[in-house]
Amino acid sequence: TMKTFNSLVYLILVSLILTSCQQEKKINISLEKLDGSPKYSNAVLELEKTKLNEQSDDNEVEFSFAVKNYQLGAQTDSPNSKQLANSAKGQHIHFILNNEPYSAHYDSDFIKKIPSGVNYLVAFLSRSYHESVKNKNSVVFHKLEVGDNPIDNIDLNMDSPVLIYSRPKGNYSKKDSDDLLLDFYLLNTSLSEDGNKVRVTVNGKEFIITEWMPYLIKGLPIGEVIIKLELLDNKGGMIPGAFNQVTRSVMFNE
Repeated sequence: TMKTFNSLVYLILVSLILTSCQQEKKINISLEKLDGSPKYSNAVLELEKTKLNEQSDDNEVEFSFAVKNYQLGAQTDSPNSKQLANSAKGQHIHFILNNEPYSAHYDSDFIKKIPSGVNYLVAFLSRSYHESVKNKNSVVFHKLEVGDNPIDNIDLNMDSPVLIYSRPKGNYSKKDSDDLLLDFYLLNTSLSEDGNKVRVTVNGKEFIITEWMPYLIKGLPIGEVIIKLELLDNKGGMIPGAFNQVTRSVMFNE
């Protein structure tokens, strides 16, 4: 009937409009370099000791780090602390095991439950608003074996280029900030126009990064945000490695 036909046309038009709006939201997403952070070029992070608690059945490991020329628990002196999601507890260590989401630690000594087997730890100093300190002395890259006859299911070459995901992570509120911090860590490689690059895909929109620094993700729609990072060679091919391609999902709320 004509009424059914008109209803069908209406539904198609609504669907087209919604699809157009979603595409427009994707198109508006952009990346902008984040400047203005203190460099902390003399900051040092060292792993002094790991000790397995043999009285525990949960593979509890005591970690002891040494931190020099950097104050854990202090608020980073930068306008970025007001522009971005900022920790009230201050500067800290990002502790990343097997390229899984990090845990934040505001003291240099702490205990973590570590899975049995071979694990790969990357820990680095972080500003209070979760931007990593990027110098060769502010990061720890460590192979950690736990349990009897540990099996390496990851098989990571620690001398090859490695990409580690850091931010964004978790849930965000637009009322706190319109932008999200995109930050990652690189090991055994650098980025350049004619060298290795990082491909960033945010809600389907691709960007090629040729400079290792923090970025702002701008123009995000409310809802789920899907971020994919890939480490590429100078010809645009994937660089082999267990961690060199990673996808994360975060929520951006009103």
